[in-house]
Formats: sequence, structure tokens, C-alpha cells
Amino acid sequence: MFFKRWLNALSQDMAIDLGTANTLVHVRGRGIVLNEPSVVAIETIDGVSRVKAVGDDAKLMMGKAPRQIRVIRPIRDGVIADIDIAEQMIKHFIQKVHGARRLRRWPEIVVCVPSSSTSVERRAIRDATSNAGASSVWLIEEPMAAAIGAGLPVTEPVGSMVVDIGGGTTEVAVLALRGLAYSTSVRVGGDKMDDAISSYVRRNHNLLIGEGTAERIKNAVGTARMPIDGQGAELRIKGRDLVNGVPKEVAINQAQIAEALAEALSAIVDVVRTALENTAPELAADIVDGGIVLTGGVALLHGIDELLRDATGLPVTVAEDPLTCVARGTGQALEDPIYRGVLQAT
Repeated sequence: MFFKRWLNALSQDMAIDLGTANTLVHVRGRGIVLNEPSVVAIETIDGVSRVKAVGDDAKLMMGKAPRQIRVIRPIRDGVIADIDIAEQMIKHFIQKVHGARRLRRWPEIVVCVPSSSTSVERRAIRDATSNAGASSVWLIEEPMAAAIGAGLPVTEPVGSMVVDIGGGTTEVAVLALRGLAYSTSVRVGGDKMDDAISSYVRRNHNLLIGEGTAERIKNAVGTARMPIDGQGAELRIKGRDLVNGVPKEVAINQAQIAEALAEALSAIVDVVRTALENTAPELAADIVDGGIVLTGGVALLHGIDELLRDATGLPVTVAEDPLTCVARGTGQALEDPIYRGVLQAT
């Protein structure tokens, strides 16, 4: 028993939530040890490119980097868009997690993937992780990981429904007996909402803002429902005036943000309804009792649970710490033998 605990303490095995917005790393026996943006800064000098910064340091450079530095997000819509940069990012995070420790055994790594990802996209994730130093790579579908992290009874003959709204995709799944009875997704998430806010501000205020400012607006005054007073809280934002070409400050309120996000939220409501329409009757009966559980960063958007509750007539709850649900679920699948059946070799 002591020997087994000692081996686990030295283990390099890890679970990675390779998200569009953030990458989280869970190490066996230690829990979540890293949570950083999925961003890489590449510097090119005399035609030679090298990694300048990764994660938090790279995100600080977004929109502010000089010409010779490119700030790249290698994960788009939940899948790898640039395999070489993604490999460098994964390698950096693995090294950061383990620091100076040098163990003989390469780690076993579990990576979560969108349920709708193609075999080519899954192979890209597996290859990037293998090249970064993994001895073996297992994949777990994102809604399954989210459900495990949220504490849903995925191993029992009981239907559960999870809606995971991340940075790139919204995953909707009905789960039972370690499998997905039905799953669907739409490539709408936090990034699309940021784009919608930027477009709204540009159209209505003639103001050009960056990704960081749009994200800050969403987090500060974002709401899924129109405020009762028709205006809500107000936030002052800064950007470049498209008419005069000079820096400018304007005020924006919650009602305007609700209007900006309406189309993206409508797409999420539609995909949830589609999932409910295609759910088997016995599983649907279980969902009436258990309701819908929201996970992912966008689950923190004010009023989104009420919006889905009104649209479906079902109880809707936000999971505890929805930002880390997928990472925690992926980690549990790595550590707990009861969940090994949900892992996929390719």
C-alpha cells in the first residue's frame, strides 16, 4: 500500500483540458495544478522563429505585440488549428507542471476532445500530445468529462443531461451507463460572444475594440436576459474612434450587451431543444427529474440558466465551479478505475 502511494506521488500522469480559451492540467494525486490561456507568442528574428511566451505571459501581448511577434491561439472551436504551435504549447505546460523533476517514465496523458470532432481532428490532438512527450494518449469526450466533473451519475442506468458552453463550442449531451446516448454541438461559445460584442460596439458606437476589451465587457456586464429597468449596469470602455481615428471612451450598458448576445444565445437554445427532441422517452423522463446541468466558462454568464429554464420548462442548474468541471472530470477518468471505460485509445 505504501509502495503504491509512493508510485502515485512520483507519477507524471496527467489529464489535460485543451480548451479554446484556457488549458487546464490535472496531475495524478495533485489535482489541477495549471490553468492558463491557450495562447502562444512566436518571435521571428532574421527569419528564425522561436517561442517567446506561452499562457498568461503570451495573453498579455495580445493586441500589443510589435511586428516581429505573432500572438497565436492554436486551438480554435475546440480543435487544433496549428499542430506545431499546439505541440509547443503542450510541451511548455508539461515542463512547467513538472519543473525540474526528471523521472524515467514518460507520462500517460488523457486529453478531452469535442464530441463532434472528426477522426482527423482527434488524430491531430493525439499526435501533438505524443510529440510533446506522452508515452500513451487517451481521449475523453468533453461532455462526458464535464458530466463526471459535475458529479452526475454517468455510470448508472439513469439519464443525465449536460450543456458545456466553452470558449469555442457548446456541447450538449444525454449520458447514461458510461456512454453518450445522444450528443450534438454548435460552434458557438465565449469567442463568438466576444466577436458579437465587438461588432455591436463598432456598428453602434463607431468604436474599434480588441479581443481583451470585448471579453472584459462580457465578464463585467454580460447578461443573457434584458434587464428589468431596460438599461442595467453601465460600463465605460475605450477604443479607437473609426470616424476621427483617435482614442475615445464611451459608455455601454447591460441592455446593449443582451442585444449583442441574443443571436449567439439563440443558437445555444436551439441546440439544447434539438437534443431534447432526439432524446429517448425513458431518458427524457429522467431528465425531467434531474434537469439540465450547465458547465463551462459561459455558464457563469448572468441569467443564462433562467433563459434555458424558460425555453425548455426544465430545472436548470449551474455546476459548482463550472470553469474547471471538464478538467476535474478528465482527472477523475484518469485516476478512478470506474471511469476507465469512457476513455478512447484514438
